[in-house]
Amino acid sequence: MEAIKINATLKKDGELTLKNLPLREGDAVEVMLLISKESNKKNKSTASALLKSEITGLWKNREISDSSVFARQLRDAAQNRKI
Repeated sequence: MEAIKINATLKKDGELTLKNLPLREGDAVEVMLLISKESNKKNKSTASALLKSEITGLWKNREISDSSVFARQLRDAAQNRKI
């Protein structure tokens, strides 16, 4: 059996389109898909997944009136700390 390796990225959920294959009408093929580990990691990092994570609301009980001022204070403290 001859093997052809093609790397592809799905453009639409659940659909894969392959063009310009070196095959003729009537050729029998066996298809095996190997899902890249990198694509699995990317798919899990969605806004929906973030909202459902334990991170959301982690600091809700802190007294932070202005998040940009608070972030600046954290950055300044990190830059000025003595190691």
